[in-house]
Amino acid sequence: MKKIAFNIGALAIIALFTSCEKKIELTTTNLAVAEFITEVIPEKTIDYLYVTAASGLSLRAYNNLNSEKLAVMPYGTKVKIVSVEENNTMNIRGIKGGMHQVEYNNKTGFAFNGYLSELFPPERGATAKMYITDLQNTHARASITEVTGGTASKPSNTQTLLIPTSKWHEVYLIAQKLYEIPRSFTLPKPKGKDNVVINNPNKTSKAWVSELQVERKEDTLLKIVYANSSNNFKRTITITEEGDMMKIEEVREVQ
Repeated sequence: MKKIAFNIGALAIIALFTSCEKKIELTTTNLAVAEFITEVIPEKTIDYLYVTAASGLSLRAYNNLNSEKLAVMPYGTKVKIVSVEENNTMNIRGIKGGMHQVEYNNKTGFAFNGYLSELFPPERGATAKMYITDLQNTHARASITEVTGGTASKPSNTQTLLIPTSKWHEVYLIAQKLYEIPRSFTLPKPKGKDNVVINNPNKTSKAWVSELQVERKEDTLLKIVYANSSNNFKRTITITEEGDMMKIEEVREVQ
């Protein structure tokens, strides 16, 4: 009888431990699933963007360019994004985009996102070094390098900027501000002849050359070069793609 009671007690203990083990395994599995769920990275949301249009950007009542103009948002303004237009519904001067819903100065309306950027635009009078230093606070991949060369009598300087964007219009506007590319040169459209040279209609009498050189292939921009020279000075600003970034290279030479 004692033996029977002992066997029953032993079986009960074994059953208890087996039950505990199963509970522990289940708990461990649940913890692993919970940890996995917490590691899922949510999609990036855009809260604010900057106005990059030099003459300001219109805030409109509805998501079309013919609706009432509620305000003009000045260059460099940081605006709050209410909703994002994912599709390219329009093309303005070769820039494809749509109308984001934004909030500005206690007004909610719509603005063309081709002139709204995650990158704040250069302030008036900012140098390339100043701009990149500030930009690195929010976009660590931005960089600037400088190399001197040439000879003692004809020195040269090359400044190279890497900008964390893949959009030609964004980097062109940055280059135009930092390196004083004349505003008479608007952003070249992707479609057109493979190689084109555009002369500056407002070229001064002291300038030998003031022109924009555009290189395309299959209606895709490959290179934009602004060339400017006088009797003792030569400068070129070249814009190209660099991986998933854009590169601006300025070369200054003494003639």
